Amino acid sequence: MATHAAALNERRAPTAREVPHAVSPGLWTLAWRRLRADRVGMVSLVIVAAFIVMMILSASGLIAADWNREVGINYAPPSFLAGDVPAGAPAAPGASTPLATESAQPASQYKSNIVDPIGDVIAKLKGGKSEKGESQPGAAAPASSSAPAAAESSDESVDPLAAVMADIRAGKGVGAEAKPVERKATLPFGGDKWGRDVLKKTIKGSETSIFVGLAAAALATFLGTVFGALAGYFGKWVDDAFNWFYSVFSSIPYLLLILAVAAVLQQKGIMTIVLILGLTGWAGTFRLMRAEYLKHKAREYVQAADAIGASSTRRMFIHIFPNVSHVVLVQMSIYTVGFIKAEVILSFLGFGVPVDVVSWGSMLNEAQNELILGKWWQLVAAGTAMAVLVTAFSLFTDALRDALDPKLKGRVGA
Repeated sequence: MATHAAALNERRAPTAREVPHAVSPGLWTLAWRRLRADRVGMVSLVIVAAFIVMMILSASGLIAADWNREVGINYAPPSFLAGDVPAGAPAAPGASTPLATESAQPASQYKSNIVDPIGDVIAKLKGGKSEKGESQPGAAAPASSSAPAAAESSDESVDPLAAVMADIRAGKGVGAEAKPVERKATLPFGGDKWGRDVLKKTIKGSETSIFVGLAAAALATFLGTVFGALAGYFGKWVDDAFNWFYSVFSSIPYLLLILAVAAVLQQKGIMTIVLILGLTGWAGTFRLMRAEYLKHKAREYVQAADAIGASSTRRMFIHIFPNVSHVVLVQMSIYTVGFIKAEVILSFLGFGVPVDVVSWGSMLNEAQNELILGKWWQLVAAGTAMAVLVTAFSLFTDALRDALDPKLKGRVGA
């Protein structure tokens, strides 16, 4: 029996083994591999991510929260140019100046050194009144009290608002206890005409410009995708209606269109700029998405979804859209760059953000007047930040377009 059992065990069939098979990577996995192989694209991605992180930190108040605080003197030069400040440059308000010395005096001893153009005339009139008072017996006491004032006014010009300012200082408790606000003579990258830090303004301005670019790009891409999907999938009169609408928007130069809409609205604000750019910039995405849906709606997987009873909405956005989503992503990146530049142009021309909001465009608008005075640092700060972000975003968009191109199967990392 034992021999028979051993023979049966030897004849037992070997256990089946799993045959190893390779899993084909998906579209996004291949795209990430191609993007990592592109050094320029990865460096651009890091720069764009750094700007977005800076925007989030600024919006949360962790950095540049006090951008509108006047911490320096008017047109404070950058710290690296401290040795080149001309001798006639204004001194820091915290320094010992005649004006600060005057403000530290009690209100009862306040004397003004402001030159009054009619001070001499008033002094002569007071002197004439005092002489008339001396000639009248009943006016001896007033004449004697006005004589020292006339003598004092002959030595120093009279400020007609001196008594009023003394009352104001006495009422507000401004006197010996008042301390002058310390304002710096130089700032890390200079100050504007109000003494605000240009570096903090640039960081805060990035919050406005990047948010406008991303939000307007998302809105324009959404509208273009929906309109293009409807026109390309349904065709017929739906396609004709959207094509007519697209032709109207495309026939008007884009910059003139957004300026005309901004002039008609006559309302400044971040959301207004987002709506203006988003509602007028969907035409490019519409053209591309319409062509993609015309191509994909006749393919086998869409017909199979139709055969099993899938609705038109499900076929459009569940079956077709994932296969054309790379086009949407690339278009959104392109729109972000264009809308950041458009926001700068609108704010520069006075149609952008309100006065109490800072952006790169409003900084460039202020810098055009400062440049005449030789104050170039605000122009350089805003222009450099915008140039770095726009260049990095453009290079990242090119790398993303190449990485998502399904024709590039033979690239490194595919």
